[in-house]
Amino acid sequence: MTRIYLSPPEVGDAERAMLLAAFDSNWIAPVGPDIDAFEAELAGRIGLQHAVAVSSGTAGLHLALLLLGVGAGDEVLVPSFTFVATASAVCYLGATPVLVDCSPANWTIDADLVAAELERRARQGRLPAAVVTVDLYGACADYDPLLAACRAYGVPLVEDAAEALGATYRGRAAGSFGAAGILSFNGNKIITTSGGGMLVSASAELADRARYLATQARDPAPHYQHSVVGFNYRLSNLLAALGRAQLGGLDHHIARRRLIQQRYREAFSDLPGIAFMPVPAYGEPNWWLTCITIDPDAFGADRERVRLALEEADIEARPAWKPLHLQPVFTDAPVVGGSACAAVFDRGLCLPTGSALGPADQARVADVVRATAR
Repeated sequence: MTRIYLSPPEVGDAERAMLLAAFDSNWIAPVGPDIDAFEAELAGRIGLQHAVAVSSGTAGLHLALLLLGVGAGDEVLVPSFTFVATASAVCYLGATPVLVDCSPANWTIDADLVAAELERRARQGRLPAAVVTVDLYGACADYDPLLAACRAYGVPLVEDAAEALGATYRGRAAGSFGAAGILSFNGNKIITTSGGGMLVSASAELADRARYLATQARDPAPHYQHSVVGFNYRLSNLLAALGRAQLGGLDHHIARRRLIQQRYREAFSDLPGIAFMPVPAYGEPNWWLTCITIDPDAFGADRERVRLALEEADIEARPAWKPLHLQPVFTDAPVVGGSACAAVFDRGLCLPTGSALGPADQARVADVVRATAR
């Protein structure tokens, strides 16, 4: 039996053709027509006017926060329940992440806690420099109350939509909220450029400045001239060509992953103790990963026992994100709440959800989970 991976890329003839066309055109370096086309096509999909292709989602977060004025000594509210990159970008700027708990209703940053924390800090005269939200496992945060709270106190919002391309919130695309949105095209995401990301924004000024900084901040001159320190953050034309082909298949990937989750729900419908990540009525996820929680008392085994049983069967599964406030690197970071996301981590497991996962392999996954229950 071959190994079943959590979320491997799905590529085919379209990707091969566009990549080879870019190769044959000799546009190899981080400039070329595919970069411009990928930015325009992605911005169109999101419903914004401006997009900047960068080397990673983390690079996009770094640039967005920098351009919003985050700097040394500042504090930024970020979810505790997320991948480390969300907070790492804050640290790159010498700022401190303030780690906010998730809502049990949607697993994303708790909008009530954010509003209360902003109110408390406003009374003390020490508002954060920004709020970063995360669209978790392909589902959007609850943006109406989050944006209202940020507007009330004049605090900018950055949307980390790295996991959520193709998702919507009240009909509006993930990545289109706040001053800037960030997408990731890492190898395990719903579409991939092997490695890469995109900063999207309604602001031409912010996008133009991000593109300038991402290209080593080279001034317009016949020689190399630099007035500020920039970064080597641009995506290559070759990878942009791959991204264009992948973007064309996005709706297929979403439909496949939705079907995969439906099959898991059917396979586990009679098992006590298994619940799925909540799907709020306010939006439609992109179904990037299927995440379940396992109640060991009702199910008869805990999350780790199930994960190890899957690994023994050569199936990759992964615990839900370990909250950042439980990570050694953020031991001294301020925390708001924390018990809700800690509970999800304790019981949460991500199951294989790659869009190319066939019924037979998915049945293999389900059989192992069911056997562990027995």
